[in-house]
Amino acid sequence: MPTAPFAHADDLAAFIEASPSSYHAAAEVARRLADAGFAALDEADAWPTTPGKHLVVREGAVIAWIVPPSATGTTPVRIFGAHSDSPGFKLKPQPTTGRLGWLQAGVEIYGGPLLNSWLDRELRLAGRLVLDDGTQVLADSGPLLRLPQLAIHLDREANDGLALNKQSHTQPVWGLGAAESADLLAEVAASATVDGDPVDPGRIRGYDLVTADAARGAVFGHDDVFFAAGRLDDLASVHAGAVALAAGADDFDGDHIPVLAVFDHEEIGSATRSGAAGPFLADVLERIGLGLGADREERMRALAASWCVSSDVGHSVHPNFADKHDPLVRPVLGSGPILKINANQRYATDGVGAAAWHSWCAQGGVTSQEFVSNNTVPCGSTIGPITATRLGIRTVDVGIPILSMHSARELAGVSDLFDLTRVAEAFFRA
Repeated sequence: MPTAPFAHADDLAAFIEASPSSYHAAAEVARRLADAGFAALDEADAWPTTPGKHLVVREGAVIAWIVPPSATGTTPVRIFGAHSDSPGFKLKPQPTTGRLGWLQAGVEIYGGPLLNSWLDRELRLAGRLVLDDGTQVLADSGPLLRLPQLAIHLDREANDGLALNKQSHTQPVWGLGAAESADLLAEVAASATVDGDPVDPGRIRGYDLVTADAARGAVFGHDDVFFAAGRLDDLASVHAGAVALAAGADDFDGDHIPVLAVFDHEEIGSATRSGAAGPFLADVLERIGLGLGADREERMRALAASWCVSSDVGHSVHPNFADKHDPLVRPVLGSGPILKINANQRYATDGVGAAAWHSWCAQGGVTSQEFVSNNTVPCGSTIGPITATRLGIRTVDVGIPILSMHSARELAGVSDLFDLTRVAEAFFRA
């Protein structure tokens, strides 16, 4: 395999390491694009009306775009969409708990994690702290928590079917002692700073903190074909879109406006102000159009000629559970990104979208696979149908095949990760 896919995988590992929460992911995308010349905008300020490269962060979501010099009110957009959140655990109110000499964290299940995969791993606690003056700061405890599994000697039937109680069996340990004399938030606050000084835990008035696997992503396997990491769903797509957009930042002058749209809260339905079902993307597109002097008629014409690629992970065929997959359509790691298809429009792909996707793959020199569910196994959904419904933009659902979806540590193919970025760049430039 050429060196480029391995360099890409190493950069993805660094990106995931810097992005233990959706808030960190949005900040890391913004930081990387700022290095590529994108100017950050505030939603409360007036936005520029001249061509250029811009981005805006809304909590755990970020949207970035390039307005070329030739753009007018009817110039369409090319949106590469993904999401910044992943299944796991979120810290509850009154988070410092414990019993029998153990310090524990009170957590609530976020999304649909594979609970057993979170056992016996070192976990980070990361997200945002909101202080008494409204200041928001990012915090990341580093390795702090662990969900220890019960020994086989005390549960002889564990290998016959492990059943975890979502309340009593999922409260991680983080130290020893009495809960009354400890403060988990103070532990997290020690990792955050304001103006160079550590955060005073007494100033914390609110928080959004989630767990993440503390181990760095790794390449391994025969011929180094595998890449494993936490939060591949969906930071693999976020990273691909950010790398692709930055790659064309200095010389893009096409007949459309390339947009990277990274949403939060996909794993819990997207119905938030920073989720795909919220107004964020519509707000940004409207303001871009207003900056170009577009009236409503012109904006409707622009949207009618636009495209959205919704990129999220999909299932590779599993060699140990082949009966769970379609008997004929069986994507596998290392054979290219996937086109996701569902008759009930859980994915937004249709025939027109499929043709367009294959065209972009050809332009990027990439081979694609198709994914469809076994009729007896209902499939999930993505931001694709939501975006298509909200804006009426032609949308196609794609991604990379993985194993262990919603595990604390998921498995992808090194070449697929790189190829998704190549297609994203071709999509932005087509």
